[in-house]
Amino acid sequence: MAMPSLDVQNPEMPDLQFVLFVSALCTSDLTTLNISPELRTTIFDRCWALIHTEPPPTNPKERVLDLRGGTELTLDACASTIRSLFAEANITTLMWDHPVSEPSMNSSPEALPLIDRLGRLYPGDPNVVDPSHQPPGGSNPTQ
Repeated sequence: MAMPSLDVQNPEMPDLQFVLFVSALCTSDLTTLNISPELRTTIFDRCWALIHTEPPPTNPKERVLDLRGGTELTLDACASTIRSLFAEANITTLMWDHPVSEPSMNSSPEALPLIDRLGRLYPGDPNVVDPSHQPPGGSNPTQ
């Protein structure tokens, strides 16, 4: 089975999703990620500096980018920073390996309307993480 991967220059996802996804990979404890620990730290710290005036947190649980207070310019700067750091390191594709796991926390009440809207926008079995591994017929027979 091939490892999941992401083309850094053409990720086929919106910049917001790209920045949040890459920052989550960089702050994860994944050991099978083709980014050095130093580069992972640099990517997060540089993006953090574009959003905040205080230094980045040292507690791993607090190392999360929150772009809700930013602007389109902030988002563009974060995406450009990530891409340029990968280019300097000659990394064109991110690759990692991680088994699918159960969600670690429940959605906040504020997120439920968005989750409901996404469910209507993308109907299907919400428990299927990898659509290529759906049961025959493409739907969950228990629904």
